[in-house]
Amino acid sequence: MPKKQKYPHLLNSKWTSQKKIDGWRHFRVINRKNQSKWVYAEMVAACDPEVRFWINAQLLKDRSQWEAGWLSLREMHGGD
Repeated sequence: MPKKQKYPHLLNSKWTSQKKIDGWRHFRVINRKNQSKWVYAEMVAACDPEVRFWINAQLLKDRSQWEAGWLSLREMHGGD
């Protein structure tokens, strides 16, 4: 039986950073790689494809840094 893949829905998922990264908050996962026991996601800014970086996918679970989906500042901070 094949080993269950960690983060099976990672590719093409959308994320909002709590803090701006290179001037942007909204990112999409365009690639993934497994390195020993870690899974990494390549993130690209929604509005600037030149802004891209690799991140440990486990960090995306940290709600103090990332929110799933593309959220407005109002949605992120519990406004109406």
